[in-house]
Amino acid sequence: MDREFYAEYSQIEDTHWWFRGRREIFTRILAPFANGPRLRILDIGFGTGAMLTFLSRYGSVVGMDMSVDAVRFARERCDRPMLLGDITQVPLATASLDLVTAFDIVEHVDDDAAALAELARVCRPGGHVLLTVPAFQFLWGNQDVISHHKRRYTLADLEGRVRTAGFVPRRLSYFNALLFPVVAAVRVARRLRGEPKGEIKSDFTMTKPGFVNDTLTRVFAAEGRLLTRWRLPVGVSIVCLAERQA
Repeated sequence: MDREFYAEYSQIEDTHWWFRGRREIFTRILAPFANGPRLRILDIGFGTGAMLTFLSRYGSVVGMDMSVDAVRFARERCDRPMLLGDITQVPLATASLDLVTAFDIVEHVDDDAAALAELARVCRPGGHVLLTVPAFQFLWGNQDVISHHKRRYTLADLEGRVRTAGFVPRRLSYFNALLFPVVAAVRVARRLRGEPKGEIKSDFTMTKPGFVNDTLTRVFAAEGRLLTRWRLPVGVSIVCLAERQA
């Protein structure tokens, strides 16, 4: 992520519908862990730190990011331990973690297979990884450029990579499905007429706090109930909870 966007994200992570709705979806997916033993958790690519606070309800959380700017902004939000490191070379012991999370991180890596293999190394047998990645290459747009993405995925793409790394998917689905038609229409229209020249702006600037933001939060969060029962056929993103095999 470009440095100038850390300041923007630090201001909106607590309020913007996309971040709020996504946390509600994760709460549904992680419900089986809520009342169990405290987990040893690593959150890779913690951005400005909101997810470190969120994940602390499930156990002891350590964050890892490649960016000094991420650490600086996250320090203003929480006091969880933070490491500087690369997803392909995690500085932690083999089989030392119960849960590894990487939210919109794997798509940044040139060798995503090596990244997933490293997550499998640090995750104990029977432990879990929770991933999100952007879906469908035809949705490529400014947000991918800002975020320095290498690719977008289909369910089959991600499932194959996860299984090869040594995980078995327990929950795998597209999400942000209810808003998919609108997002797809906007992204495709932009590409057909040409992306705007000059300064690239984040898609997050399109929605301000207020009634629309709150409504979109409820719409997005409602998918959490669906994802615990069914695999959604389309969506702007993919979520995967997978178990590490022995």
